[in-house]
Amino acid sequence: LQTTLIDGSTFNLAALKGKKVMLVNTASDCGYTDQYADLEKLYRQYKVGLEIIAFPANDFKEQEKGDDNTIAAFCKKNYGVTFPIMAKSVVIKSNKQNSVFGWLTNPSGNGWNSKAPSWNFSKYLVNEKGELIHYFDPGISPLSKEVINAVTAN
Repeated sequence: LQTTLIDGSTFNLAALKGKKVMLVNTASDCGYTDQYADLEKLYRQYKVGLEIIAFPANDFKEQEKGDDNTIAAFCKKNYGVTFPIMAKSVVIKSNKQNSVFGWLTNPSGNGWNSKAPSWNFSKYLVNEKGELIHYFDPGISPLSKEVINAVTAN
């Protein structure tokens, strides 16, 4: 799968083979926005074997109204985000849905999961082989035992 980084360049997810990858739909004006800080802590602690990718989306109560430049500046200034941020896109099921989220939410593609993001900061974890292995609801902290155990499991 390929997607577009917030700077407009193409990002090929195949380059992440051999790492676990957490894919998170994000928003700058949400009750869960502070999870950016926890995602950054998780990323810094486990970045040898983990990549985190943010997918800003305005799909839930218009909580991501900014353009890509505004989103990038917000994440860097307020949370020191160093993990990749994709271009703003649609993550809920529609004809405009980001292809990565199309795969994450289609059991015929990912093998088991049909759960679309229920809100901003839904988290999907893919293993080193590119297989979807976990879905975490927005209310689950990126630093929870449940997430850490999934990230560190062999």
